[in-house]
Amino acid sequence: MGRSRPKAFGKTLPDYLAPGLNIVFVGLNPGRYSVEAGHYFARPQNRFWSALSASGLVTHSVSPEDDASLLKQGIGFTDLVKRPTRGIDELSRDEYKAGVETLRRKLMRFQPKVACFVGLTGYKICFNPHAAIGLQTEQLGRTDLFVIPSTSPRNTRYSLSDITRSLNELQKVFNKDR
Repeated sequence: MGRSRPKAFGKTLPDYLAPGLNIVFVGLNPGRYSVEAGHYFARPQNRFWSALSASGLVTHSVSPEDDASLLKQGIGFTDLVKRPTRGIDELSRDEYKAGVETLRRKLMRFQPKVACFVGLTGYKICFNPHAAIGLQTEQLGRTDLFVIPSTSPRNTRYSLSDITRSLNELQKVFNKDR
């Protein structure tokens, strides 16, 4: 008998994109847990939703189940690579390269005000190996690029307060031209 495929095999999270969005959060790739749950950053230990709720970028406390409805508040979601994995070490250079081109097309098509990368590692691999947390010097079309620390529970270098502070900085970038 062959090995059974994981439940998430062949599935991924949908993009939540539309013209005129204020912010699009870009994950490196969905975790298998999130794909099974059907929501971005769904693992209970992931700090994304707590930080977003505390940041002032949303009007009320939010959770993974709110990902699709945030389009109404001008917030979207996508991933650099759509294939779910247990960790980023399972992704190949070719997947990153293809993901960058696909992401560029999506951002050029929808032109959000800001694309916020959730995690510095993915941004460094794909765009600028010398990048740091915060607003980037690069842009895609009219879209500003911003990086916050990874919200994964594996990332112990940054606290929930650090991540929330980064999202507060993102809010300043978003509000600068309003």
